[in-house]
Amino acid sequence: MKNFINVGGTEEEQVEQVKRWLKTNGSQIVIGVVIGLSAFWGWGFYGDYQDQQSQSARALYLTYASDSNSVETYDQLLTDYGSSSYADQASLLMAKKLFDAGNYQSVLSIIEPLTSSDNGAISSTAILRTATVYLQLGQHESALTMLDSLTDANFLGLVHSMKGDIYLDLANTPEAQKHYRLAINSITDNSTLIRLIQIKLDDLN
Repeated sequence: MKNFINVGGTEEEQVEQVKRWLKTNGSQIVIGVVIGLSAFWGWGFYGDYQDQQSQSARALYLTYASDSNSVETYDQLLTDYGSSSYADQASLLMAKKLFDAGNYQSVLSIIEPLTSSDNGAISSTAILRTATVYLQLGQHESALTMLDSLTDANFLGLVHSMKGDIYLDLANTPEAQKHYRLAINSITDNSTLIRLIQIKLDDLN
């Protein structure tokens, strides 16, 4: 776009320069304004669309959470909003249902991908549940390796508690005791869980 005006001219000359400049560059100004407004309103539309998508995903999740037998709702949530956190949470619920039914391989196929989720709470929960499945399958090394990948300090007590369970299953009493003690020392806000772990520890003494 060309320079606007020569500020050194007379008022009449500057007026003429403005007219010529608008004549030469007017279309570019209009295009620029239109593009700018389109971007602004487009972003607003996208934000509204995202809000609507989030609300729809949440509605499907709540429907499924209230009735875990509604497989159709679960499938629709994964199909329409598979990249949402609501889909991940629904997958954790589905995994729990399958776990309770003893369908461990199906559980692994659902939750193992979630162990690398960008959502820390989702990935940590998935890691703990995957380790639980490995323990049920008698795959102790896989369970321990999975737990070692969980670095969130907020889950440290649960990690040690589960490691205690693994070593107990391996009949390694000293290691089980060690991790149960570490679990109790790591948990500060769940007295019920501490009491349960303490019962396990007492049974080993």
